Amino acid sequence: MQIVVDVGNTESVVGLASGPSQLEAHWRISSLVPRTVDELTVLLRALLSGSEASVDEIEQGVVGSVVPSTTYFWKRSLQRIIGDNVVTVGPESELPIRLDVEEPKSVGADRIVNTLAARELYGCDTIAVDLGTATTFDCITAEGVFQGGVIAPGLSAGLEWLDKRTAKLPRVELEPPGVVIGRRTEVCIQSGVFYSAVDAVDGLVRRIKAEWQRPEAMVVATGGFAGVLGPHLATVDRIEPFLTLYGLAMAGRHVQGP
Repeated sequence: MQIVVDVGNTESVVGLASGPSQLEAHWRISSLVPRTVDELTVLLRALLSGSEASVDEIEQGVVGSVVPSTTYFWKRSLQRIIGDNVVTVGPESELPIRLDVEEPKSVGADRIVNTLAARELYGCDTIAVDLGTATTFDCITAEGVFQGGVIAPGLSAGLEWLDKRTAKLPRVELEPPGVVIGRRTEVCIQSGVFYSAVDAVDGLVRRIKAEWQRPEAMVVATGGFAGVLGPHLATVDRIEPFLTLYGLAMAGRHVQGP
C-alpha cells in the first residue's frame, strides 16, 4: 500500500493506492490554508483513521508537488505517520520516461507522472488534459516521451475574474447549465464560463492534434474538474480523474527512498 499526494496550487489530493491503478480511498485538501507539520500530521491521521486501511499496511509515501514551499511539510508529515520511506517526484527522478522539451527541469511533477501513467496504462500517443487550477495539455508519445503542451487558465478562473471585477454579478456554483441562453443572471454566468471552457478545450485539442500530426492520439481528461467538464467535451476519449495519483504510485516503484 502507498499513500500518494498530488500537491496543487488550490487543492492537494491524497490517495491510498493498493496497485498501479487502484485506489482504496482518496481525499481533497485545500492548499490555500497554511499548515504546520503538526497540523498536517493531525489532519492526515484523522483522514486515515476513517478509512478501512491500517497505517501499518502503508509501505511508502510518494509526493508530487507544484508548490515547492509546501513539499517539506508534506514529506515530514508523512514520515511521522509511516516512517522514512517517503519520496518526492520531480524532473530529476529516475523514471522510464523522457522529457523532450527545452527546459526539462521546469516541468511540473504532475505532468511528469501523467506521462508515466499514460505510458503504462495506454501505451499509445496520448494528449492528457488536466483540468485543475490551470488546464494543461500534455503531448505524450506511446514510448513515454513528454514533448510539451499547453498551459491555459483553469475552469474556475472565469468565475473568479467575474467575482472580483464586477460589482453587481453574483458568484455562482460551477456546474453545467441546462441551457446555453440564460434567462437569469446566474444561468448566463454559468453558461458563459462553462461553455467557454468546453469550446476552449476542444479547440485546443484539435489544434494540438493538427500541429503534432497525431490525429489518432487518445485524449484523456483528468484532474478535479474532469468529472464536470469531461462528459461535455467532444474531443475526449476517456475520463480518468485520478491519472496523476496513479502516476505517483507508479513512480514510487522506480524512485529509491532514503
